[in-house]
Amino acid sequence: MQSVQDIQVIAVCGAGTMGAGIAQVSAAAGFRTLLFDLSEKALQQGYAQVQNNLQKAVDKGKMPQQQMTDILSRLTLCHDIGECTADVIIEAIVEKTEAKVSLFSRLTAVNTPDTIFATNTSSLSVSEIARQIEHPARVAGMHFFNPAHLMQLVEVVRGEQTSPHVANLLYALVKEMGKTPVRVRDSPGFIVNRVARHYYLEAMEVVANGIADIAVTDRLLEAAGFRMGPFALMDLIGNDVNYAVTVSLYEAFQQAPRFKPGAMQAELVAKGELGRKTGKGFYNY
Repeated sequence: MQSVQDIQVIAVCGAGTMGAGIAQVSAAAGFRTLLFDLSEKALQQGYAQVQNNLQKAVDKGKMPQQQMTDILSRLTLCHDIGECTADVIIEAIVEKTEAKVSLFSRLTAVNTPDTIFATNTSSLSVSEIARQIEHPARVAGMHFFNPAHLMQLVEVVRGEQTSPHVANLLYALVKEMGKTPVRVRDSPGFIVNRVARHYYLEAMEVVANGIADIAVTDRLLEAAGFRMGPFALMDLIGNDVNYAVTVSLYEAFQQAPRFKPGAMQAELVAKGELGRKTGKGFYNY
């Protein structure tokens, strides 16, 4: 592929909240989009999420009904990995290196050597993933933020093996999707998650030390200009996802104290209180 205009089909692997959101962004940008998941139930839930997001836009007058119909017509559900073929494949599955490597390895068998593989990891090493994939120069990071259809920023991560052409092509693709791309060199947490970790961790320390409660901490930080307080944001992201990123950075930085995972969040994860998606987290929903 020489340019974005050569990209005809984009596959998004993982039909969870993030994967469905990325698929919506892709289809809305005019690309034929495959949403792949081994679980038929997950696919139906992902499709329903996209429908719901689009319907809200229609109801608010931000999108005509015909545009919603057109977007959905470009979105195809797929649960057969043998049919998951595309020009660009973006994975948004569980945040574990071995799972991402396994998925990409299986997909290389049914795709061409020119297919670009992008990982939506928020904290894992893109270079480590690429190292285990055939033709690693075509592997890069493409880190969207939740909710993907609303958040503008996308970190385009160049691993040690990523070719300049692939990095530039993905940068252009993000622009074509109507998002704001930022070039990032592969490093733990990239930019946003590395810096934002302390927004969450220090907030939990404030509450744990009895300085203020959860609601007051959130209200004060929102009053200071943040769109969401740290606890509300962790519940939105999912405490399991947010906690996994913290653990990943803690290990990547040789257990530096400043990245030590919060005990409050660890307890919620252990109890399955993951935030909005389970109805309870730091808050009740």
